[in-house]
Amino acid sequence: MTASEAQQMDVSAEDRLRADFYNFLGLLLAGPPDQMLLDQMVGLSGDDGDLGQAIQAMARVAKVTKPAAAEREFNALFIGLGRGELLPYASFYLTGFLNEKPLAQLRNDMAVRGITRAQNVYEPEDNIASLMEMMAGMIVGRFGSPASLDDQKAFWNKHIGPWATHFYSDLESAENSVLYASVGTAGRVFMEIEREAFRMSAA
Repeated sequence: MTASEAQQMDVSAEDRLRADFYNFLGLLLAGPPDQMLLDQMVGLSGDDGDLGQAIQAMARVAKVTKPAAAEREFNALFIGLGRGELLPYASFYLTGFLNEKPLAQLRNDMAVRGITRAQNVYEPEDNIASLMEMMAGMIVGRFGSPASLDDQKAFWNKHIGPWATHFYSDLESAENSVLYASVGTAGRVFMEIEREAFRMSAA
């Protein structure tokens, strides 16, 4: 067993589930889902809580969604002719412009944590998909040791908390959202749960 595998074993089951959901959101927001990912979505189940119900709704929509329709929806939302309906970047949500101070701050924090951009990714790092993946990696120790709760909280409060809930709400109500409306609901509810958990951790 390597040192990093040993460190990852120290991550609680609850934190693994959190990381899995961050990864899942990151995957859905990085590109349109193929049939395999849609099938995974169909297989999801949840409890009677708000997040569980949002996950159940996502599974129901995925069941009647074909990959070609999901791709058209993704392109209309995020790519479009010139630009998509939504611009999923922290800089845009926080300043109204792309490639602004929030991106520079994120790059500094990534460097401190040893997080590097994937070689085949050309999007600015403050894309919502990248931030979901970074959060997942910090929780399970993909960039070294698993991040402490305080470190997770600091990163979340600075780079995700100020705008992600707003973005997911916009995704819920976007004109072109069908499958992604359900992703928006699940993302918004998850962000609210995370915000409350981090708030309570300070008590």
